[in-house]
Amino acid sequence: MKMRTVWSAVLAMATAAASAQGPVSLSLKQALDMAAKQAYTVQNSELEAEKSRHQVKEITAMGLPQINGEGSMTNYIDVPTQIIPNFIGEGPAYIPVQFGVPHSMTGSLSLNQLLFDGSYIVGLQASRAVAKRSEDELEKARTDARNQAAKAYYGALAADEGARLVSQGVPLLEKSLAEAQAMLSAGFMERTDVDRVTVQLEQARVQEREFRRQADIARMMLALTLGLPQGTPMVLTDELAALLRDPAEIALVEEPFVRDNHIDLVIADDLVRLQSLSLRNEKVKQLPSLNGFFNHQQVWNGPTFDPGGEYQFYPTTLWGLTLRVPIISSGMRYHRVAQARQALQQAEVNRTFTEQQLLTELERQRGNVRTATENLLAEQRNLDLATEIVDRTALKFANGAASSFELTQEQSNLLVAQQRFVQSIARLANARAELRLALDLY
Repeated sequence: MKMRTVWSAVLAMATAAASAQGPVSLSLKQALDMAAKQAYTVQNSELEAEKSRHQVKEITAMGLPQINGEGSMTNYIDVPTQIIPNFIGEGPAYIPVQFGVPHSMTGSLSLNQLLFDGSYIVGLQASRAVAKRSEDELEKARTDARNQAAKAYYGALAADEGARLVSQGVPLLEKSLAEAQAMLSAGFMERTDVDRVTVQLEQARVQEREFRRQADIARMMLALTLGLPQGTPMVLTDELAALLRDPAEIALVEEPFVRDNHIDLVIADDLVRLQSLSLRNEKVKQLPSLNGFFNHQQVWNGPTFDPGGEYQFYPTTLWGLTLRVPIISSGMRYHRVAQARQALQQAEVNRTFTEQQLLTELERQRGNVRTATENLLAEQRNLDLATEIVDRTALKFANGAASSFELTQEQSNLLVAQQRFVQSIARLANARAELRLALDLY
């Protein structure tokens, strides 16, 4: 863990230095790896796993010798006085006497050793099971961090693509507006026609700014997922088209489900294991427990404070065993065992439910990917057609064969087609990310 802590610190400093010097260049794989190492949720899970490892050592130490030292010093300002019968025979029937001296000092050393306790043995096994579950939860946190990073990465690329598409149409509108203004000056066009083109140009610019804002927000989400400070400039080096055509991503839809490797089922198995140990613990509580102890004590007393002088220390040494045997609990232990058995059955039901839920989610995500793929192909065709129609209409408008209404209408259709195309890209990318999560292939 110390090496991991050092590595995390070095990586954080390197990231901060990169932010100060310039943008951080990230491929999709690099983003996923960074998220798995330094996402905030991963950092918390790493600390939780480290706590569990210390808990195992703590419980292990409970079965090892426990040695304690103790010392005390007492000074009676007034030595306790008692009244006892006068056995001398002369004087009053009762006389006051003082048992003790003004000063005393005691030092002791005690050793305790657990010899047998069934709960300790089961508790040690349970602590190791808890530590394993913490490690599995850490792996789950890494998987979720990779998934969130992938969706943020895809979202930023999709928004960049939307801004690029819209920006390509802006020069055409600017050219059409200049031509319309020239025709207006020559008396061949009305002011209304020029205004329509002006409105459409402004709408295109607004749409482009909106896509760029979406890209900025996606990068902010990516920085949050990667554990980077907000405002860190990032350059995403992978191209969206290449990621969408990646054979490994395309083949995900046919990837088989591997039950034993899925982290959610591993965690469900961990819960069954813990509940099984809990049941066993309740059963072994009915067994006797045996402890051994050893104690050595040195006591000094004197009329004046002079340890080791005229009056010496006197030792007391003893050892022994403590046996605890449960006899009657009036049904309390029985009902505790029954509750633990039912908790185990609940964990087994939860494991079965988790498996069936994963299978259902997997098929749902397969369907989402197939639907998103079909929609993307359809929106690509619609975008190509809308682009061709705008190009032809703009040419007719320049030649006076088309009205400004027709041009702005087709340009509006193109903006809608661009927006729907970008949305279909984002849906497909997110669907693949969720499918990969359902398959636990991050």
